[in-house]
Amino acid sequence: MTAQGTPIIEVRDLQKRFGDHVVHQGLSLDVYRDEVLSIVGGSGTGKTVLLRQIVGLERPTSGTIRLFGEDMATLPPARLQWLRNRWGMQFQRGALFSSLSVIDNIALPLRELRCLPDNLICEASLLKLELVGLSARDADKMPSDLSGGMIKRVALARALALEPELVFLDEPTAGLDPMASDDYVALIRALRRELKLTVVMVTHDLDTLVALSDRVAVLADRRVLAALPIPALVKVDHPFIREYFLGERGLRALSAVPAAALAAQQATREATPQQAAARQAGES
Repeated sequence: MTAQGTPIIEVRDLQKRFGDHVVHQGLSLDVYRDEVLSIVGGSGTGKTVLLRQIVGLERPTSGTIRLFGEDMATLPPARLQWLRNRWGMQFQRGALFSSLSVIDNIALPLRELRCLPDNLICEASLLKLELVGLSARDADKMPSDLSGGMIKRVALARALALEPELVFLDEPTAGLDPMASDDYVALIRALRRELKLTVVMVTHDLDTLVALSDRVAVLADRRVLAALPIPALVKVDHPFIREYFLGERGLRALSAVPAAALAAQQATREATPQQAAARQAGES
């Protein structure tokens, strides 16, 4: 990870309202090239809403979002479309088109460009299928024929179809059994290394978070409370961070990373009696 220089994503003073309901207020966040930044937060904190605003699927009420130095709100349509080709997104449930085969789902972004002959599109799509651990035998299957893990892999292949440098993952391991989840995490780790990807990921799964993240951004109180490597993050004194990382499940996940586990142990020892009592009450 290179967490320095000019960010490739800059979110500044973001506000998002749905009627009278304020989801984000004064939210700012930077994402740097070559890192995996994960976004976590409690229910209703707007993790996916933030992701959708960054990629332009929803408009913020106010504030600015810049990707690759470009202000998303002021770009002409042609320039915005060109910029969108530099990233891909895997949606939580895959968002595959049920009427299209696996190969046609993957090929869709390439066909929308209308600049390649169909034989090259097919060849490129098959390469992406193999890249995510599937084979040509799966190409003609329909989404209804796929397991949950296969749906996620096809969705990831589609997200990679245009060879983006930035990938957004919304709950990439949600709904997978532990073995399938571990396999998928290993796939993302390998692709990130081989393709030199920058990854922004929303997840609630602690094991996925610990295995992949260079930094974690915590959404709380309608803003980004902190965006830090896990060993530094667990030292931040906030109720959500204590509950999420320093509870029994959090400590178990952090044990896979010695530096994070040590920091969590120190934070637990330094907790006030009131904080310790509150944590024990929450775990009971």
